[in-house]
Amino acid sequence: MSRSTIYTVGYSTHEWPDFLRLLRAAGITALADVRSNPQARLPQYRQENLAPALRAEGIAYVWLGKELGARRDEPECYVEGRADYELVAQLPAFREGITRLERGASDHAIALMCAEREPLDCHRGLLIARVLTNEGWRVRHLLADGAIEEHSDTERRLVERVGVDPLLDAGADFTTLVDRAYRELGGALSYEPPSQDSGR
Repeated sequence: MSRSTIYTVGYSTHEWPDFLRLLRAAGITALADVRSNPQARLPQYRQENLAPALRAEGIAYVWLGKELGARRDEPECYVEGRADYELVAQLPAFREGITRLERGASDHAIALMCAEREPLDCHRGLLIARVLTNEGWRVRHLLADGAIEEHSDTERRLVERVGVDPLLDAGADFTTLVDRAYRELGGALSYEPPSQDSGR
């Protein structure tokens, strides 16, 4: 059974009026900030500025970085020093974040926000959107040029970006290609905590 539609957006380097136009064009009434650390180089996207500015525009704001962020505190989701998105998706906190989205979507048109312009460069596209799609949600990405991309089209771009291996993928169906592409790109882009002996 199909569930609600969830949008995603990256604020990238958008000027504030341009970002608002992206949200308005999709009828967004609530923004879920999925950054682990809700700060930014651009001051308008720092949480202390973003939340009141959105509310002044009639758009609700909620921070879900603890639940749905890419930088995880749970050691059980790390494999060889990197967050494994398939393990992250099973974490109780992550599941609570999905439940909160489900509750919120009954009253709001929600956009998940992170920093990256391109959903394939961000955990919102490689982790959260994958989970939502698999659970029956319709996921649509608000792209920087104002276009709205269905996540099924994003997955096609994902396979093109990772490429097809003639040995690994011989005879594979599209679902298998997508699963491998998620693992490869997700593994390459997932969070790797700084080494404790690096001085950072």
